[in-house]
Amino acid sequence: MLMTVTSAKRGAFSVIGMSTRIAARRTFVDGRFVPATVVIDEGRITDVTVFDPMADRVLPDDAVLLPGLVDSHVHLDEPGRTEWEGFATGTAAAAAGGVTTVVDMPLNSSPVTTTPEALDAKRAAAVGKLAVDVAYWGGAVPENLGSLRALADAGVVGVKCFLSPSGIDEFGHLDAEQLEACLAELAEFDGLLIVHAEDPAHLHADGALGPHYADFEASRPPVSERAAIRRVIEAARRTGARAHIVHVSDGEALDDVRAAKAEGVRLTVETCPHYLTLDAAEVPDGAAAFKCCPPIRGAANRDLLWAGVVDGTIDAVVSDHSPATVELKSNPDFGLAWGGIAGLQTGLSSVHTAARGRGIPLEDFLPLVTTGPARIAGLAGLGVIAPGAPAHLVAFAPDEEFVVDATALEYRNPVSPWHGQTLTGVVRETWLRGESVFRRGEPVTVRAGRELVTTVVEA
Repeated sequence: MLMTVTSAKRGAFSVIGMSTRIAARRTFVDGRFVPATVVIDEGRITDVTVFDPMADRVLPDDAVLLPGLVDSHVHLDEPGRTEWEGFATGTAAAAAGGVTTVVDMPLNSSPVTTTPEALDAKRAAAVGKLAVDVAYWGGAVPENLGSLRALADAGVVGVKCFLSPSGIDEFGHLDAEQLEACLAELAEFDGLLIVHAEDPAHLHADGALGPHYADFEASRPPVSERAAIRRVIEAARRTGARAHIVHVSDGEALDDVRAAKAEGVRLTVETCPHYLTLDAAEVPDGAAAFKCCPPIRGAANRDLLWAGVVDGTIDAVVSDHSPATVELKSNPDFGLAWGGIAGLQTGLSSVHTAARGRGIPLEDFLPLVTTGPARIAGLAGLGVIAPGAPAHLVAFAPDEEFVVDATALEYRNPVSPWHGQTLTGVVRETWLRGESVFRRGEPVTVRAGRELVTTVVEA
């Protein structure tokens, strides 16, 4: 059997049939900005050549041309909890944020994506709604261990597990023995396990905590994350399986990651814009828009995460876009409000703003929001401007400022921890396979997205 990545032709889409050229004096090619013209035919890049001021489209000098971003950690919540987000609004937010490919998480949809039948339900719900391309993660829960190959064969790019309660009753977490069994099963066909790594033995207070963020942060201390990451490393070492740690918030845990990678453990890790840009000390009382698990931590910890970005320990920066209704996010008690950050549309701008403040050039972190997530999800050929790649492109104004207005974002629910903040860097236009799917100031109406699924082809 041969595993191939294909585009599932289940959603409405269109392809630009004529050759077109987009030029910019600063185009991100092979890790640096150069003057270039991108030649596009039938939705793919056929050539990257010298800058041509007479091209069909020439970006103004204050804009750069980027490859479309890849976000491998997005909760679109459909079917079942579409009032939280949904394919239509979530993928529109992605397009507005310069993200041309997202990988949807197996929760908080209902049913959760733990069976091939549940994946079919999710795919059926996506038809005609996709503004950008979508791939899918499956879920590993106690009930489906031993059946993960069937889920992989149905089209998911990997499976996700929790080591602590997920907050969704139908998506149970794995204990140490089940984690080992899961990794051993995946090792048999080189499947990938992505892990929410918090150890429940170190979590405190399940219930009301009050309005002070410090009390919530203390209830999920860094030792919980560190202990869980060590457990994953040990199990991956023993089984030889591939493991990926999602949304790392504890900067000190990166020392264990560095050591494991140096040893040859097949491990990758990600962090998120909220951990790189927000500070626990600045979270207002009762502001549940800032609540997520693991929690946003302090400025010193944030410095450690940025060190991991700079030295290459962190493989990807992805949103963990996990929205909920305004009602669920409005409870001023941090113990009772729903946890999850809505950050898909503002991810590039928020990280760019923080990186710029640290003297980190745009080109240095771009791989972490393009090829890094693509590599983790096994989506080869994405996140680059190169001949043969799909013409997923973004016009980005790195010096332009804007004030985040949550009500103006494409999300179904107008909640953002960056609301009211001034960010630097504006996505002006996004192209999917050469077709414009977003222009700043205009509604997202084009539904040109496709599904990216793994299929089994008999030899």
